[in-house]
Parts: sequence; C-alpha cells; structure tokens
Amino acid sequence: MHSGRQYTISEFIYWTRRKIYVLIILAVIPTICYAFFGCTWITIPWPPIMLIGTASALIAGFRNNATYGRSWEARQIWGRIINSSRAFGIMVMDFIRHPQADAMKDVHQRIIYRHLAWITSLRYQLREKRQWENARINPQYIEYSQRYKVPEWETTIDEEIATFLSIEEWQSVKGKKNAATQIMALQSSAIRELYEQGMITELKYIEMQQLLKEFYEHQGGCERIKNFPYPRQYSSISRFFFAILTMLIPLGMLNEFAKLGPGFIWLNIPFSIIVSWMFVTLEDIGESTENPFEGAANDVPISTISRTIEIDLREMLGEEKIPPARVATNFIQM
Repeated sequence: MHSGRQYTISEFIYWTRRKIYVLIILAVIPTICYAFFGCTWITIPWPPIMLIGTASALIAGFRNNATYGRSWEARQIWGRIINSSRAFGIMVMDFIRHPQADAMKDVHQRIIYRHLAWITSLRYQLREKRQWENARINPQYIEYSQRYKVPEWETTIDEEIATFLSIEEWQSVKGKKNAATQIMALQSSAIRELYEQGMITELKYIEMQQLLKEFYEHQGGCERIKNFPYPRQYSSISRFFFAILTMLIPLGMLNEFAKLGPGFIWLNIPFSIIVSWMFVTLEDIGESTENPFEGAANDVPISTISRTIEIDLREMLGEEKIPPARVATNFIQM
C-alpha cells in the first residue's frame, strides 16, 4: 500500500517504461514511413479508432472498479481480523482464570501466542505465488519491488513462527496443506481442555468458540480472494483491446498532423505516445490492484496489520520486549 501523498509522475514512467519503449517504436515507424517514403495509405480515419477507444475505456472502467472491489474487500476482512483479535485477547485475559498467578499468565501467553502463530501462518499463505499474479513473474513488477521489502520474502515462516508456537505443535501442522487451519484447530482443542479443567465457564467457552468460528470465516474470505482470480476472460479481452488501440492511434493521428503542414507530421510521435501511454497506464493500474495479497506495491498491508495485532496482544500480556511497528519503505507499506 502506498502511504504517501501520491505516486509521482516519475514513478509511473519508471514503472511503465518498458511499455513506453514499445509505444515509441509504434509511433516512430509509421511516421518515418509516411514522411520519408510517402506511405500515405497507412493512415486510418478517426471513427474506428474512437469506437475502439470508447470500448477500451468502458472495459477499463469496469475492470478497475471490479479490481478495487477485490482490494477493498480484502482490506475490510483484515480490518475485521484486527477487531476480532483484540476481542479475543480481552476474552483470554478476562475469561481464563487460574488460582495460581504464574500458571494463569503462562496459559494466557500460550493461547495468545498461538493466535499470533495463526496470523503469521495466514499471511505467509497469502503471499504464496499464483500463476495469474504479477509480483514475482512480471519484470515490470519485479523491478519495482526493489523499492520496498516484503517481510514474508525476507524471512522464512519457521523463523517467524518459532516465537509463537512450540516446536512440537509447529511440526504437527507444518506439513499440512493449510497450516493456518490446523493451528486454529489446535487453538480450539486447547480452549476445550481449559473448559474441561474448569478454567472457563460454559458460557464463556461458547463465546470463545464463536470467535474462533469468526476467524475461520475471515480466513476463508482471504482465501477466496487469493485463490479466485479476476476472471481471465475480462482480463484477456481488455489486454487485446488496448493492444489494438495503441497500434492504431499513431496511424490515426498521421493525417491530422499532416494537415497542419509538412513539418508538423513529427508531432505525431510525442502525441501518439502520450495518448497511448494514458490508456496503457490505465490498464496497468487495474492489473496492479486485482491481487491484493501478491506482494506488489498496491497490496493490502497484511504484514503491517499483523504486527499491529501482535503489538496490541503482547501489550495485553504486559510484555515489555515488543517489536516495533513496521515502517514504510519509500512510502510502500506491506
């Protein structure tokens, strides 16, 4: 997530410069052919270009609205995870009682740490690569990713989760297909044991189990967005339309600048590049928003949110050695 005031024009140009090189070629070749070789037949009238441009703009608007919806839904889910986690922390501290203070403190820590292990496992699962994502496949995204750091790519899950989960528990779930699901199952079993030992009343036990169910719902919402891409048919047709449009724009502008005089024909190069770049960038913006967990600059900042939850819950435990909040790198918050 970009946490600055805005992206700069230089960032956009740097991000899209590979496509700008292509646009330069598409503008220069027909202009040279027209100016030096008299290939006037390559020009096309504006009406068909306007129709394609209108269709492309409508598709881009539809796509950008849909991809923003995916991103906003992902942010709402993680907002609910924050709220539910804080409520869970309060319940653990207030509902679980033990006659011995040290034993009670140990139980509180194990339950809360296991919850932090679930959050850690979930965010690592959401950062896994998918075939339709761009962050670790598309050179345009890989290059821009040098400007920020993705915590899940910097350290392994074993290093992160060792703080929160015992070796035995982690080994029991590590090889599972969905480790986060299994960690929450361990949490449910642990709370049930506390209920059987009389450390939680029946009513409070039911409330805590209901909250665990909510965590599963939040996890399922994240997995739905992660594992179901923006429909490929819409993404593909949008890309095809914009490719056709960027090839036709220089051909359509040739006649218009030729009418102004012989020397004005060269203005076709910068103006067709600018117009084409606007459409291409609009397409890229939609693409960069459609996968909110992939590790790109416009992702939902799940690493930062997870650290916020960790700080809140560990402060509830009364701990003093608490990791600092994550800070943005070049205004990119992950």
